[in-house]
Amino acid sequence: MKKIPSFTIDHLRLKRGIYVSRHDNVGGEVVTTFDVRMKEPNREPVLSPSAIHTIEHLAATFLRNHAQWGSRIIYWGPMGCLTGNYLIVKGDVSSAEILPLVKEVFEFVAAYEGEVPGASARDCGNYLLMNLPEARWEARKYFTEVLSCATEENLNYPV
Repeated sequence: MKKIPSFTIDHLRLKRGIYVSRHDNVGGEVVTTFDVRMKEPNREPVLSPSAIHTIEHLAATFLRNHAQWGSRIIYWGPMGCLTGNYLIVKGDVSSAEILPLVKEVFEFVAAYEGEVPGASARDCGNYLLMNLPEARWEARKYFTEVLSCATEENLNYPV
């Protein structure tokens, strides 16, 4: 079986950052999938399931309600390897163009207080798997150490 493109990225050299994972043509419109990598693969501990689940609820809610980008958001969700998230948006968008939005997302998560949207038995399949303090800590760490000082190395996959 042929490897899918995301399995051809050198995860031994991949840094934390935001990368264009792929562009697809869907119904005549380009969609861009971003790799929002919060942890260095195979070199640091992954996100806990409860932290990434909380980040998912907060980020997806924030993005779909965003005044400028909300209508262009297709998906936000965690990677199975627990090192980051995928963001899918309508349009041919670069990592540099999406960086301000991703900064907004992580500032929002880092400062969030209150009930996590959708964190109830009625709204979520595993609502008890939430940890807001840890999600806030991880969001703040990613924002401070990566997003606020991103370079080309954090915006382009290693070659």
